Amino acid sequence: PDVREQLRGLAGRGVRWPVGRWPEAVLRPAAVLVLFGVLDHLPAEHASRAVPGDLDVLLVGRSPALAHHPGQVAFPGGRVDDDDPSPEAAAVREAVEETGLDPTGVEVLGSLATVPVPVSRHLVTPVLAWWHEPSAVGVVDRGESAHVFRTPVADLVDPAQRRTVVVEVAGGRRRTPAFLAGDHVVWGFTAMVLDTVLDALGWAEPWDRTREIPVPR
Repeated sequence: PDVREQLRGLAGRGVRWPVGRWPEAVLRPAAVLVLFGVLDHLPAEHASRAVPGDLDVLLVGRSPALAHHPGQVAFPGGRVDDDDPSPEAAAVREAVEETGLDPTGVEVLGSLATVPVPVSRHLVTPVLAWWHEPSAVGVVDRGESAHVFRTPVADLVDPAQRRTVVVEVAGGRRRTPAFLAGDHVVWGFTAMVLDTVLDALGWAEPWDRTREIPVPR
């Protein structure tokens, strides 16, 4: 099936996030752009039956100077401002500000249910989008991002690149999925979204969840 239509269908039927409830009144609205596209002619190293070898997703490495999630790999995005007409518009605006992409080449396909992120006190809307006319991207503001990069989705589903991060929290240990993406480790909120979306699309492959790594520094 056409990848764009698969993503559009997922936005229509939605997903169930593996997170608990949180009082929405105390969380600030935010949005992230989960942007897929055929971004270059370099195939993935891993051959997947479900994912085209030339399909990529756009990610950013957050600045280590940020107060929340410093240095983590994330989707482009941020807080929904009062003058943003919608979370979808906010996600695209933030992606432009963070990566310099041309928004005319981005087709928003729909949004998924909001996800509470209590550590930063945000209620995040993941926005699925298709990059039908890719444009040059890079770090725009070093105070916000340290890296901007595209990673092949087929390599993300490679079982050899899957890990589990164990986080020590009050009252015990919390386990989150993780992906090895070149020199980067994707974990936390972003990895949870990727893990859930890949599973829902039928793209994921069985992987060993006992392969644990410490929290990336």
